[in-house]
Amino acid sequence: ARKPTTRQGVPEEQQLAPTIEIPRPPSPLPPKSPEFDPFLRRFASPPLSARVGEWSRPPAGMGYLSTVIGHPTDGSPVSGGGLSQNGKFSYGYASSLGKRASMEDFYETRIESVDGQLIGLFGVFDGHGGAKVAEYVKHNLFSHLLRHPKFMSDTKVAIDDSYKSTDSEFLESDSTQNQCGSTASTAVLVGNRLFVANVGDSRAIICRAGNAVPVSKDHKPDQTDERQRIEEAGGFVMWAGTVHCTLFKLSGWDMIAFLMMVFCSTGTWRVGGVLAVSRAFGDKLLKQYVVVDPEIREEIVDESLEFLILASDGLWDVVSNEEAVDMTRSIQDPEEAAKRLLQEAYKRESSDNITCVVVRFFHGQGSSGPA
Repeated sequence: ARKPTTRQGVPEEQQLAPTIEIPRPPSPLPPKSPEFDPFLRRFASPPLSARVGEWSRPPAGMGYLSTVIGHPTDGSPVSGGGLSQNGKFSYGYASSLGKRASMEDFYETRIESVDGQLIGLFGVFDGHGGAKVAEYVKHNLFSHLLRHPKFMSDTKVAIDDSYKSTDSEFLESDSTQNQCGSTASTAVLVGNRLFVANVGDSRAIICRAGNAVPVSKDHKPDQTDERQRIEEAGGFVMWAGTVHCTLFKLSGWDMIAFLMMVFCSTGTWRVGGVLAVSRAFGDKLLKQYVVVDPEIREEIVDESLEFLILASDGLWDVVSNEEAVDMTRSIQDPEEAAKRLLQEAYKRESSDNITCVVVRFFHGQGSSGPA
């Protein structure tokens, strides 16, 4: 989960050296107290129980028809999974706070029966500015979707409406979480149709005939279409970050090149200089620009579709789509596959919370409906 950037102090030994600060427009958001700023808290050391390898599982009795609830209070990684009643798919998940001091990732795995049809619902929700919105979306998005009158007849419309109604409901119910938000990457399986929707940079990919195929697009402010939409709504996109450096014997173009090198390595494009994603739940103060309109893609579940991966950017920041597919393909148990992805992200020094959900499809097995 990415947070607003905060100016860092110059090291003591550099206090006497000239300093160049690249200015930026004032933030549209009021300054936050560092004592309670989650951006600063992220740099605190996580408890030892957060180390990957000390796995926890949900309480006994949480079968394949149950909703996965929360995380252990001691911060240890969790994993689990299940099998559909008709034997056509299985799923697994793994989640850890990684190197962070607090957990803002949430996940959801559900299997329901609607009009005699077995429905699979899977989601990853990556909070920023706090966990409140991500937790709310986890507990409410799929419930809204299942109650939608067009869920079976026009699933895409139902998904779009449910994203928007869940967001509106949260914004109306809690006026204190003005700077809190969440991404969402969700997959809904209805018969042989797979609907993938997302806002933000939690990503979904599928393995089709051995190939990694992205089925979602990361929503970043520097994308041409996203930037145009934001600017047309009256907002702006800027490269966030303040650069401090000691001036050695550099001048002219050498100095410019040096500053560009440092500048380009310490920031990212942000909406209003604050938020690194251009679509999200929550983010009330930026809602005019940070919309919750999901991009929805439909895939047919046929013989070529092997599995689906949903994950927060704690994975995707350090593991490519192709690498994720290669690591997952040889592991039949989706829970073990999700754990393998999480462990690899941790090994590669991912600095974020890490959450992975893997859904594996079985062909030529089971029946057409629930047992």
